[in-house]
Order: sequence, then structure tokens, then C-alpha cells
Amino acid sequence: MIPRLPTLFATVALLGLGSADAALAQRVPGQPLVAPPSDVPKVPPRADRTRNLEFLLGALKIAPDDTSAKAIEDRIWALWMASGSDTVDVLMSRVKEASDAENYTLAIRLLDAVIEIDPDFVEAWNRRATIFFLKKDFSSSLADIMHVLTQEPRHFGALAGLGTILEEVGDDRHALDAYRKALAVHPHLKGVAEHVKSLTDKVEGRNI
Repeated sequence: MIPRLPTLFATVALLGLGSADAALAQRVPGQPLVAPPSDVPKVPPRADRTRNLEFLLGALKIAPDDTSAKAIEDRIWALWMASGSDTVDVLMSRVKEASDAENYTLAIRLLDAVIEIDPDFVEAWNRRATIFFLKKDFSSSLADIMHVLTQEPRHFGALAGLGTILEEVGDDRHALDAYRKALAVHPHLKGVAEHVKSLTDKVEGRNI
């Protein structure tokens, strides 16, 4: 289960993310974003994707080491990134080019077009959340993350992104909750365990 949506929206409202954006724009995020690999394996036919995703997410939880977990993670990303549309695939490749060039405005416009074409393509929302984060537009990033998690509560990239944003705005307790949920899905998720340990010391090592 993901954090309750009303709780998170209430947290955002109390924090006043709109006013916090300007101050946070001068800070460098303390951890890397979780992103899909540059090369992903081929995916099975659409009819098999749900069954394969369930199998892979189950395997991810019990992966014995980082190497095997990474191989499973790459296959999960391949499933999430498979749009089934040549038009969407072309637009998403242009999104990557724009993002690599740090042309975030163009990347967002392209993602807007993808979402208009296929609003159920979750990875477009996740990618737009990432671009908004890179632009330091945390409010918009959070809104897109919430959409991703509504559609796929086990999206470990979105959960890690949620933790990143909440940690950046100082909501350590909810950030810790998000990171823990990411690790519950993907115990070998790179860099997240360190943040869980750090935030556990901060949050649970003092009276709240």
C-alpha cells in the first residue's frame, strides 16, 4: 500500500510547497533519482505483461544480491516503458534527448503530448514527475508522482521520488515512510537503504 493520498496532500498543503520552491531551487538534491536504464530488454506481448510484471515484482523481493536484482529491475522497467504505440515511443525518445540536453521545457511539452495521446501510460507521468523535479517544481512533480502511485502502487521509482521530495522539504517522517515502501518492493534499490538509516536515526531517535 502507498501512503494515504489525503494525508500526503494535507502534508503538501501544510508545507506550502509553492512558497518553498524558490528556497529549495538553490539546493542540490541529496540523492540520485531512480531512473530506467538506457537500454532495456525486449518485452513480451501485451497480453502477458500483467502476469510477467507480477512474477518479476515477486522475484525482485527475494533477489539474493544486487546483480540479480538489477537484472530483474531492468525487465520491470522494460514492461513499464512499453507503450505499445509507435507515436508514443518516438515522442518518448525525443523526451530523453531533450532531458539529456537539459531542455526541460521542451521535455515537458513532449510529455504533455504523450499524456494527451495515452493518459494511461504511467511511465509518461513518472518521467514528467522527474523532469519537474529537475526543474525544482516540487509541487508539480509530487502531483504526477501521486498519479503514478494511484495507478501502480509498487512503482519503486515513484516511491523513491516521493521520499526525495518530502525529504527535501523537511518532512522526514513521511519521507522515511515512502523510502521504506520503496524498499519493501525493491530491497536492493540503490541508495535508498542509506536514506532509510539516516532518517530512522533522525525521526525515530527523537520525540515527535
